[in-house]
Amino acid sequence: MQHNFTRVLGIDCGSNATGFGVIDSDGRASVLVAHGVIRTRPNHAFEARLLQISTELRDLIAKHVPQAVAVEGVFHSVNARSALQLGHVRGVALLAAADAGLAVHEYSPLQIKSSVVGYGRAEKSQVQQMVKLLLRLNEIPAEDAADALAVALCHSHHSLGAARIARATSIQRPASIPA
Repeated sequence: MQHNFTRVLGIDCGSNATGFGVIDSDGRASVLVAHGVIRTRPNHAFEARLLQISTELRDLIAKHVPQAVAVEGVFHSVNARSALQLGHVRGVALLAAADAGLAVHEYSPLQIKSSVVGYGRAEKSQVQQMVKLLLRLNEIPAEDAADALAVALCHSHHSLGAARIARATSIQRPASIPA
C-alpha cells in the first residue's frame, strides 16, 4: 500500500511564544517531523520580535519544505491590545507562507479541538495528551508546540482526508459497466 504523505506546518501564533509543528500526513496516519517554540523577549521592541518570528518561520519553511501551512483563525479577545498584537504575528506568519508560495489554511479553535480531541471545548492539557497519542510521542510537547501540532493535525484530517475520499470516489468505471 502506497502512502501519499503531505508535509504540513502548523503555527500557533503568539508575540511571546509562537509554536510550530511539522508533520507528514496522509489524512489518516501522521508522523512528527519537527516541533518547537519561537520565543521572543517581551522587553524587546515589538517590531524586533516580529522580525525574529518572521526570520525563524522563513528558516523553518526553507528547512522543512512544507506543502501546506495551517494556522488558527482569528478569534475574539477580551483584551484589544493582545488581539492587535496577535493579528500582527498572524500577519507575519501569513506573509512568510505567502512569500514561500504556500497556501494558508485557517481553522477555528473549535474545529481544531474537535478534530484532535473530539470535543470542541477541550482543555489545553487534553489537546496536549491527544497530540502525544496521535503522533506516538514519548513525551507531551510544550503547550505552544502542542497547539501548533494540533493545527497541523486538524488540517491533515480536514483537507487531506477529504482529498483521499475525493480520489476514492472518483474512480472511473470501465466502459463495459453501465452506470
